[in-house]
Amino acid sequence: MIELLKKIPVDLGQGAVADLTEGKQIAKRLVPDGRNRSALDVGARNGTQSQWLKTRGYTVRSIDVEPRFESCELVNANEPLPFDTDSFDLIWCSEVIEHLVEPKESLQEMLRVCKPGGRIILTTPNSYMWLFRMLKLVGLPPERLQRADHLHFFKLSGFQSLYPRAEIFGYFPYLGKKWTIKSNWMLDWLTPTFVMCIDLPKTDAPTSEKKVI
Repeated sequence: MIELLKKIPVDLGQGAVADLTEGKQIAKRLVPDGRNRSALDVGARNGTQSQWLKTRGYTVRSIDVEPRFESCELVNANEPLPFDTDSFDLIWCSEVIEHLVEPKESLQEMLRVCKPGGRIILTTPNSYMWLFRMLKLVGLPPERLQRADHLHFFKLSGFQSLYPRAEIFGYFPYLGKKWTIKSNWMLDWLTPTFVMCIDLPKTDAPTSEKKVI
């Protein structure tokens, strides 16, 4: 039953539309022009997003704990990233943060390697949207519906706590024209995917400004 639910051709961020979901499209619209800029794709998987970032003009470094293509580097995002401070103009991390042991610590590393004026984009499932809440009542909690290797099941407040100054976006409805939403109650109840956008100050900021608060 769970596998059938994942194949329903409705944009709820599930397996059938994972690479086409509106959450991904919102995240892509947040990516600036990449000419003469560098990007880090955290959790690159099969390289689809790395290739897309290259079409935007970025020089891309791709990392994953299980590299699936030749140019992808073996890096565990649960550990300190093997890059110098202020190395990248853009950090792309889509559907990864929920797999990490300590998301705040991993995000701190992304903040460290992101340049002043750079941008970090994260996406993750909303495990407490209305549909998940209803399914939980009939014995199907997010832990059963999502991938077995998910370690965290975010609600809006938990995702916001990763970086309270960030902007968070979502979408509704799930068929036809989809509207981007930002209102907290709509994000909390309606969107199946959260998209976080962190913009770092353009000048060298005190270390505290780069840290998660």
